[in-house]
Amino acid sequence: MPSGAEVQEHLTGVWRIMTGRADGFKMLDLSVDGFWNSFFAIVVALPALVVGWVGIANDMAGMLTFELRLSLLLRLFLADIGAWILPLVVLAVAARPAGIANRFVHYVVASNWASAIFAWLMLPPALLRMFMPSAGELIVLVSLLLFVATLVLSWRVTVAAIARGPSVGSAVFFAMLVTSIGVLMSLQALLGLDIQ
Repeated sequence: MPSGAEVQEHLTGVWRIMTGRADGFKMLDLSVDGFWNSFFAIVVALPALVVGWVGIANDMAGMLTFELRLSLLLRLFLADIGAWILPLVVLAVAARPAGIANRFVHYVVASNWASAIFAWLMLPPALLRMFMPSAGELIVLVSLLLFVATLVLSWRVTVAAIARGPSVGSAVFFAMLVTSIGVLMSLQALLGLDIQ
């Protein structure tokens, strides 16, 4: 498990990559331990994710029981974490045939820490949903703007991590985006989540 200082360094490094400074990779631990430790980003993201899950569970459960809300939270957790990890498993299988195996660790480490940042960037609309549920249009607008921002930043991280130029980086980015959305929708259907 990385220390607080190491987490901060990794987040700073990936932010530097997002803002166009490839020297951010020097701040990431790209060793085998660093690869596995990068999944600690899930723990870093968890508080922000929980806020979103609580808002969704409140919307879905209405006035129903505590047990149902807890069940919804668990299923939301499984869907989101599955959509985080399973596409990386798919990429692990496809990396060698795609000719990017030597950059797989770079991509996983950078994208894991980037995903933690994205979870926190998406916190404002989740808070609005919880505390101002009547502000539907504002919530949608803020969510859309932040989602587009995270897509741009994620694309930049992917292109930098793959280091094969914008065309190959873009292909990996879109493949991972489609895979992530497909996994998320499949898990939501499998877990009985009808999220509006």
